[in-house]
Amino acid sequence: MQGSSPVEQFSQRMDDQVKNFRQLIATGTIVLSALSALSAAQSALAQPAAYPNKPIRFLVGFAPAGAADYVARVISEPLAKALGQPVIVENRAGAGSSIAADLAAKAPADGYTILLASPSSISVNPALNPKLNYSARDLAPVSKVTSSPLVIAVNTSTGIQSIQDLIRQAQASPGKLNFATSGNGSAPHLAAALFMQTAGVDMMHIPFKGGSLAIQSVVSGDTQLTFGTPPSVLPMVQAGRLKAIGVSWQNSTDLVPGVPGMKEAGLPDYSLDFWYGIFVPAGTPPDIIQKLYQAIQTAMSLPGVKTALAREGTDVSLSASPAAFAEFLVQDEKFWVKLVKDAQVKID
Repeated sequence: MQGSSPVEQFSQRMDDQVKNFRQLIATGTIVLSALSALSAAQSALAQPAAYPNKPIRFLVGFAPAGAADYVARVISEPLAKALGQPVIVENRAGAGSSIAADLAAKAPADGYTILLASPSSISVNPALNPKLNYSARDLAPVSKVTSSPLVIAVNTSTGIQSIQDLIRQAQASPGKLNFATSGNGSAPHLAAALFMQTAGVDMMHIPFKGGSLAIQSVVSGDTQLTFGTPPSVLPMVQAGRLKAIGVSWQNSTDLVPGVPGMKEAGLPDYSLDFWYGIFVPAGTPPDIIQKLYQAIQTAMSLPGVKTALAREGTDVSLSASPAAFAEFLVQDEKFWVKLVKDAQVKID
């Protein structure tokens, strides 16, 4: 700037300072932008991954080859496809399905443990045993999935051909006929208790740790009859190794063709419906429950699922929503608890 006037020199210095200031601003903007991008990336990493992102444990409270196991395995594959993750069936038999229910109740409430339950673990067992380590409040309902009658089936050597034959034999020899079920407090146990109460007869209960074991005992003649779930009973009926003499609904059904309902069989005051539903630990986020519910709706609507269940005497029966299933359970519990009390059913 030699030879320039003082004014020109001052002006040049100001121009240089302005350029330097603009460069600082530009540099600062880049830094701030980088920091902002880094912060956004960190925030994204901190967000939980979308549910589900790992396999789901599907607890069943009864042994393999029984009705609960059959229903769970029919459902598990289409449910896995709907959720995009494997659904792994885990049988935890024992204590009338209470072991599986207790495990589910104590599992993390994150949607990765689901339970297939019947009235036994939700209503009956808590009514029979107040010392249980869980209650129905520890499980959140997602949806009812199936409904079916129970099948009253007898060993063919008994000579019993009908419900009326059964009543006459039981009245003639109180306590002599033995009936096998999948365990104390199971729905088949309660169904038999209701039958004895309604028909005014007395029979001996022989509990097993699963429906298939109970059916095997009737086939072998160790026990004389069962109030069994259709998937457990029907294969033996169709093979001619057991005789079905009635279903627990008032009217006959195409699910068990050729077998009379209780009204037709001469016991019109008897009626019992058996269901399975899916539950998660209490406290599971509502959005996860809703996602499970939608996946269940998708899976159970597949024609192959309905056909596979119908083949074993079971119908698809879905709740309108998780809230509707919860409302159903309130009324259903009253029926089972009253039955436990009236029939004076007790655990050993």
